[in-house]
Amino acid sequence: MACCLSSSPTPPLILQSRGFLRARGEKPTSISWSSSLPHLNLSINLAASNPTRNQSFVVQAAWTRRSRSEAAKKPSRKSWKQKTDMYMRPFLLNVFFSKRFVHAKVMHRGTSKVISVATTNSKDLRNTLPSLTDTNACRVIGKLIAERSKEADVFAMSYETKKNERIEGRLGIVLDTIKENGIIFV
Repeated sequence: MACCLSSSPTPPLILQSRGFLRARGEKPTSISWSSSLPHLNLSINLAASNPTRNQSFVVQAAWTRRSRSEAAKKPSRKSWKQKTDMYMRPFLLNVFFSKRFVHAKVMHRGTSKVISVATTNSKDLRNTLPSLTDTNACRVIGKLIAERSKEADVFAMSYETKKNERIEGRLGIVLDTIKENGIIFV
């Protein structure tokens, strides 16, 4: 195995890996590869010369195990609650308020199947309600969702609030009306 090295403008030296040290008559001070090339100006911490310097000399690995906080930031890993929540609370209520209408539906999480739907945009409600977005319309939507869910044998459902969402106003009216009509929220 031959190696070509140059540390100065002099012509390169061709070194034999084993015969180089014997030809020069030198003994290696350590077993590292850099000690076999004494003519190069490399800074080396030698354990034999100063034992206290060896304690501060730390070799850092290229790969280290991730901490728990870093692993928690990984989005592809689901927590235990995220994995089991679909089976513990299978029916999810979704309520949407637009400028013109109020929509509500109950879905099965596992199959994404819609169990019951109620909206103020439907023909029968659009013609009978004076306003499609006020508190009276929210009460009607809550009552319809509760009735249609009972017909589909769903007596318990859950509602997950979105980030910075409060259960008050029209949303609170819809949820309270559903509770009053015999649906349990888990």
